[in-house]
Amino acid sequence: MASEGGNLSEFTTVQLTNGAFLESSVSPEPEMSCTLFGGDLNKCNAIVGVKKAMASLSLIGCFFMIFVIWLFRKYTLFVQRLILYLTVAAFFDSTAHLMAKVHPDGPLCDFEAWWLSFWEWVVLLWVSCITLNMYLISVKMIPRAEKYEMLYHLVSWGIALLMSLLPFIGNHYGPAGAWCWIREDSSNATVWRFFMWYGPLFVLIIVMFVAYSYIIYVLKKKVRSWQGTYEPEIERSRQLIKSEIKPLTSYPFIYLALSVFPLINRIQNAANPGNPVFALVLLHALSSPLVGAVNAVVYGMDAETRSRLSWTQIKGAYQGRSAHQPIREYPLVSAPRLQS
Repeated sequence: MASEGGNLSEFTTVQLTNGAFLESSVSPEPEMSCTLFGGDLNKCNAIVGVKKAMASLSLIGCFFMIFVIWLFRKYTLFVQRLILYLTVAAFFDSTAHLMAKVHPDGPLCDFEAWWLSFWEWVVLLWVSCITLNMYLISVKMIPRAEKYEMLYHLVSWGIALLMSLLPFIGNHYGPAGAWCWIREDSSNATVWRFFMWYGPLFVLIIVMFVAYSYIIYVLKKKVRSWQGTYEPEIERSRQLIKSEIKPLTSYPFIYLALSVFPLINRIQNAANPGNPVFALVLLHALSSPLVGAVNAVVYGMDAETRSRLSWTQIKGAYQGRSAHQPIREYPLVSAPRLQS
């Protein structure tokens, strides 16, 4: 039987104790619908599959980085803590991409959209903090930038939480094609998407690109001026670049490179709404979740880290971890007096 809205209703027949039959309706499961490519569910499933595969690689890569930083106690260095914070954010961002699915509108879809928004913002802000930290050390020559560590936390977690909660105003979270985000059927979806994510992302990418280029320029200029000279101050600056700046230089570049296709895809969506390009959406799904995986490759290729990734060193470090005994305090007891 068709309802007035055109949806089919399902009925079940139940036999009562008096032999009569009762016909009752059962609500069907919400239909999964793809709002992209004319409703072609196969294309949506392909994009979701690519997105989940890349997110799985990132999850493994983040776990590797967190394990190495923990195993060798690298977190005692401020630079490594910055990498750790970014890795934790990328880890949970990977779980958000793993949740990607063609969900019907509802609380689960809203949660997936919020979870994705929050962790995408956290990753972006930690990359921005790393870029700022490199600028403070290399250009402003601030020797102890770790004094800003708490400020970095307040900015990264606080702004991310605020921006991810804003779309709840007016119920803008919902089905957004192959996953949940700012809903496709919203009258001002493009405005919200660029206001709460792609606008700030575009601005921060430009700022980071300029800052990153200037940092590289300043460092190369300093290195050229130091050639053939040896002074204690110059040697300290060399060590600062090696220990505080060099380990961080790859991560902003990785993020900038992986943000290109998502940004191009959303610009195309805004310019021609309702007509997404499958190749662009596929590249978006391919690159967006890959931050953790590419970070792990770069981290593992670092000379200092690579030198420790031998079975002997890993085994020794783990045994040292597991054999660690906490220091205990024992009360002082006066020695008994000997009676004469």
